[in-house]
Amino acid sequence: MNKTITSLQNPLIKNILQLQEKPRERKKQKLFIIEGYREIRLSILSGFNITTLLHCPELITKSEVDELATGGISFDYITCSLEVFNRITYRKDTGGLIALARQKLLSFEQLQLSASPFLLVLESVEKPGNLGAILRTADAAGIDAVIICDPRTDIYNPNTIRSSIGCIFTVPIVINTSSDTLNWLHSLKIKIFGTALSAEKFYHVIDLRQPCAIIMGSEATGLSSVWMDGADELIKIPMKGKIDSMNVSVSAAIVVFEAMRQRNFS
Repeated sequence: MNKTITSLQNPLIKNILQLQEKPRERKKQKLFIIEGYREIRLSILSGFNITTLLHCPELITKSEVDELATGGISFDYITCSLEVFNRITYRKDTGGLIALARQKLLSFEQLQLSASPFLLVLESVEKPGNLGAILRTADAAGIDAVIICDPRTDIYNPNTIRSSIGCIFTVPIVINTSSDTLNWLHSLKIKIFGTALSAEKFYHVIDLRQPCAIIMGSEATGLSSVWMDGADELIKIPMKGKIDSMNVSVSAAIVVFEAMRQRNFS
């Protein structure tokens, strides 16, 4: 379907704004918004279902847009005026493209784990920007999966997608409860390392070559008792400053890349 939208009162435009601003609408409709050529392309390559693609001819050519529709993929194709496009964009560097996509999440059973899996578990992370940054780290390290437990932020929040620069589509993600995740890890005999300021062991002295999961807690309160009691060991990052904690995305990157170093980055 090809059509042009020039009015801000168009029902589709109103719905896009709702999906950007209201988590309950994303949950209800099971849709979310993707902005930018790179992010949309990554979502398509990762098997996400794009239902509608909006483009502004003043910002991107039709031939560039057509490159996205490969391998028999089809979606509603809509052009919109610059005024309309500028109203619905969440960020400035979208390159003239916005897509509506169906949400997609994996179950534990759908994960394809390596022979010695390395997993990152995030409990109750609150800030979309931190979540997006952690997904970038997970993609760069090539870890098996990120498991988000008892989330306090919507992973399809525009800030998460923007800060992940599309890695939300490249990293296998499972959402579940902490208790179910703990039981699943135990069933696979995956070693559980919880990060906590009260830990006595430093992260770099433990063996991260074995099948293992690193558990990171919320920015405000750290790990819950489920993980403090259920972890095989608690670990921490040595710090010499006056402040006794770091941003969770920075902490995750430090521990994840220590694991990659021990695994010879393979």
